[in-house]
Amino acid sequence: MRLRKRPWVKDEIFQYTSYSVKDPTQLKGKWQEWFGNQNPIHIELGTGRGQFITTLAKRNPLINYIAIEQKQEVLVQAVRKAVHFELNNIKFILGNVNNLLNFFGEQEISRIYLNFIDPWPKKRHAKRRLTHHLFLKMYKQILVDSAEIHFKTDNELLFEFSLNELSGHHFQLKNISLNLYRDEEEIENHVQTEYEEKFINQGKPIYRLEAKWLGTNQKNWRN
Repeated sequence: MRLRKRPWVKDEIFQYTSYSVKDPTQLKGKWQEWFGNQNPIHIELGTGRGQFITTLAKRNPLINYIAIEQKQEVLVQAVRKAVHFELNNIKFILGNVNNLLNFFGEQEISRIYLNFIDPWPKKRHAKRRLTHHLFLKMYKQILVDSAEIHFKTDNELLFEFSLNELSGHHFQLKNISLNLYRDEEEIENHVQTEYEEKFINQGKPIYRLEAKWLGTNQKNWRN
């Protein structure tokens, strides 16, 4: 279902100046300075309504989080959560992932979260998948050596595609799960997104992996 455009939403997002970044290009390479500390920075691409990223921020005060979302009608809900919980280690960008290199400098990010991204099932749209090697090439430029990508999906074909792309482009795979919540105790161990909670209730398997970036010392790492 398409969300109705509400002109006032963008104004609300940017009224929270401690949380929302109007021009992230001005902070490229300077994010730790803006957070006011040297803590590692983790980002979520496509943060949606923000349940996942705000929960992480509450649990991990010594990590800085940046949430990126292009749909203002859902991002405003994420910002409201951060305001409600008075979180001081999270910022929000209303923007497109394609502009990532305009937002962040080299080796500025320690972890990327990709949760339930659009699978773009048609073969001709493969380049739009956020685990396509063209996106991986972009991520490598902003990740510190040994940084990680954490990826979750309910789509088996997207998961297989992502396994192949990551393993073939200088990422070491670990903690691979083909049914994350087979053991119900795992529900307590992992932070869920809104989509994820729905899928769990429907009994759908959740596919998950972690991918460690092997670093700039890898030959032809920019490929």
